Amino acid sequence: MTTSTSPSSRAVPGTPGNRSARDASWLLRTVLRTDSLSTAAFAVLMLVESALTATPLGLPRGLAVVSGCGMICGAVAFRLLARMPVLPPRPVAGAIALNAVCGAAFAVLACTDLVPLTGFGRLFLAAGAVIVAVFADLEYVGLRRIRRAAQAGAGAGTR
Repeated sequence: MTTSTSPSSRAVPGTPGNRSARDASWLLRTVLRTDSLSTAAFAVLMLVESALTATPLGLPRGLAVVSGCGMICGAVAFRLLARMPVLPPRPVAGAIALNAVCGAAFAVLACTDLVPLTGFGRLFLAAGAVIVAVFADLEYVGLRRIRRAAQAGAGAGTR
């Protein structure tokens, strides 16, 4: 018979190596990684769109460049956050808030005449608003799971 030396077999309830806490963080880490990739892809589209002579979205070039650069920074931040050994609640809450604000901004731009968007531009930003809102919601669910697992682990250690 062999014994495993993996961290999950040596985990003690209520400690940072607790398997239930790692299991709870799986959703949040997966969503953050996926959010990072989709944000980077969206940023590239915005930057490519800004370089075209005839802009298919109708976004002013300056707004497209600033948005694309900002999204690249967000994508890097989401990726770094997902790779942290322990997911800190405040930066995760900041990522959720950032997604909520960006989603609201995209929705406002898609539904108003603040920017002279084409029909495709409105559709593109509306789809972006929905996607960002879904990421914010899934990240919130993931954060709640981690908090519940931490509370359950702390409660098990005091009994």
